[in-house]
Amino acid sequence: MQESFDVTTLVFLALAVFVIWRLRSVLGQKTGQEQPPADPFARRETADTSRPAGQPTDNVVRLPTGGPDRAPPAPPAPDRWAGVAEPDSPVARGLDEINKIEPGFDAKAFAEGAKSAYEMIVTAFAQGDVKTLKTLLSRDVFEGFERAIQEREKRGDKAETTFVSIDKGDITAVDCRNRVAQITMRFVSKLITSTRNASGAVIEGDPEAVVDVTDVWTFARTLGTRDPNWQLVATEAGQ
Repeated sequence: MQESFDVTTLVFLALAVFVIWRLRSVLGQKTGQEQPPADPFARRETADTSRPAGQPTDNVVRLPTGGPDRAPPAPPAPDRWAGVAEPDSPVARGLDEINKIEPGFDAKAFAEGAKSAYEMIVTAFAQGDVKTLKTLLSRDVFEGFERAIQEREKRGDKAETTFVSIDKGDITAVDCRNRVAQITMRFVSKLITSTRNASGAVIEGDPEAVVDVTDVWTFARTLGTRDPNWQLVATEAGQ
């Protein structure tokens, strides 16, 4: 009984060894260099040895960008500049030109920023703060402001300006040429302004009177650049 069991066991072992040997001869052995299983849904591409490594091939599937079945872009809303400019006005068309180059342009935010700049510039001029003015003004305007400050200091005069309020800050003109945008603002403000001589006597204005002041200033900036700052390029007294 024991011999029968041993012979049978040997037969099965021999068969197992034979089967394993046949499988290895047909399927091969793992060497560590095997390719992953092929994906039947993957596109087949032929290597292009003339194209630099890392550069995409021309047979990449691209999404359609046009064609008869593609809906045209929606026209801009007629009230997109509501609160800033009338529809189809010269100002609105100028803002549209800026928006084409910088789609994120916010006219309302610009107007608020221009009000802040207006107050900063007027205050810095009264205080003789040349450093602040240099960052906010174009070269020509800065040179004019600097000369006026130097002449005032030579005489020993001192300007005093206090902002009471900025009542209005409206965009009155927009020009966009060769990627350079110019926006003209009309400011209406209430100020207390005066000038004293070296002895402290008031020689201009009234240190206790609130006066209405209107200024027309133009700011400019090259669009599409990393520098987000606008500079004052022209000033004139308004009516």
